[in-house]
Amino acid sequence: MLTSVTGINWGDEGKGRIVDLLTEKADYVVRYQGGNNAGHTVVTDQGKFVLNLLPSGILHPTAVCVLGNGMVIDPDHLRHEIAMMQYMKVKVDASNLKISDKATICMPFHVRQDVLEEERLSKTGSAFGSTRRGIAYAYGDKYMKKTLRMGDLLELDAPSVQHRLKVIIDSKNLVLENVYNQEPLSYDEIMEWCRSQAEFFKDYICDVGTLLGAAAGQGKNILFEAQLGALRDIDYGIYPFTSSSNTIASYAPIGAGIPGCALDNVVGVMKAYSTCVGEGPFVAETAMGEAWNEKLRESGGEFGAATGRPRRVGPFDAVASRYGIRCQKAQDIALTKLDVLGAFDKIPVITGYRLHGVLLDSFPTDSRLEEAEPVIEELPGWECDISGCRSWKDLPENARKYVCTLEKLVDHPIYLVSTGAERDAYLLRE
Repeated sequence: MLTSVTGINWGDEGKGRIVDLLTEKADYVVRYQGGNNAGHTVVTDQGKFVLNLLPSGILHPTAVCVLGNGMVIDPDHLRHEIAMMQYMKVKVDASNLKISDKATICMPFHVRQDVLEEERLSKTGSAFGSTRRGIAYAYGDKYMKKTLRMGDLLELDAPSVQHRLKVIIDSKNLVLENVYNQEPLSYDEIMEWCRSQAEFFKDYICDVGTLLGAAAGQGKNILFEAQLGALRDIDYGIYPFTSSSNTIASYAPIGAGIPGCALDNVVGVMKAYSTCVGEGPFVAETAMGEAWNEKLRESGGEFGAATGRPRRVGPFDAVASRYGIRCQKAQDIALTKLDVLGAFDKIPVITGYRLHGVLLDSFPTDSRLEEAEPVIEELPGWECDISGCRSWKDLPENARKYVCTLEKLVDHPIYLVSTGAERDAYLLRE
């Protein structure tokens, strides 16, 4: 059984806790794209865990976690994350964590260039809202064939790898010295950094395609974990305010290393309201006043798991969600953080967009989105704590009506509703 858990909207939908829930029946949990530029938060009896590169399945010692070839991996960050998990008594070793030899390395100079360019753009008001972790530059160099892959760490004495690293450094120095007026990179220092990473990760790196292909052939349960959501996909998202990789479920087998396999199920995750980190048009935040937005942000603890930045927030956006569901081709929909809305007596929902007075019938991913205005419907709130609800009938009537209204607006049933941050704080639709 091959199942992908993906985001319907801008990311930060709560995919981590859904992956954590589904991992109970998974043999393998696989990240297939992105890097450490976003985070998944999972709350268990052992505490609160924020994961950037490690799959959420790492909290289950019986599952094997995989970092696929579609990812970019910052080895320094991953070493820190592994150390933190081990400090918190989570098992992480070469037996339950496998890293694709084809995954792209996010080098120190990628991070450096990301910071330099974002600072340059910020002076002109043109910044993309990058997390400054080098992800876009690692992906860019991947497609220009000017970076190393994790498997190259095992072959650092090969003349071809050494020559390629020299070519890469020469190319980067042209940019760093002549565009940003920085000191040049040292080949010896970068090679020493690579040797340190090779020593640490040598037992983790392998051909994960062969591993996962065999598992799929044996009928094992493989769970694919996406980073961010459909609206941040490099091809189908709000360009250019996207991630640098394909976040949609169809890419999961490709980014995992088993392109010949097909998914059996897609679980789409969406919040009971809208959140967004980073720059770009975000219609939902214009729907209500800043006082309402700030109340929602505080009630939901909406601050980025990777960056700590306050998330942009707004009411549930049915227009964006319908588009995201279509992109992901989601069969099952999980709705998260319904409990946060218990702080409101009335709850707005975005049912449509207007552009220059004309009602739009689809979600625009181009410049039209900048001028789109939300069409709002207000629903009655329930003004009580629902974190203890574990069945559909336990929910207040207005909470049930709210969920049913969202189902009608996105034209898709919701099978799971999250009612709190704890691991067991959810209910299944009857």
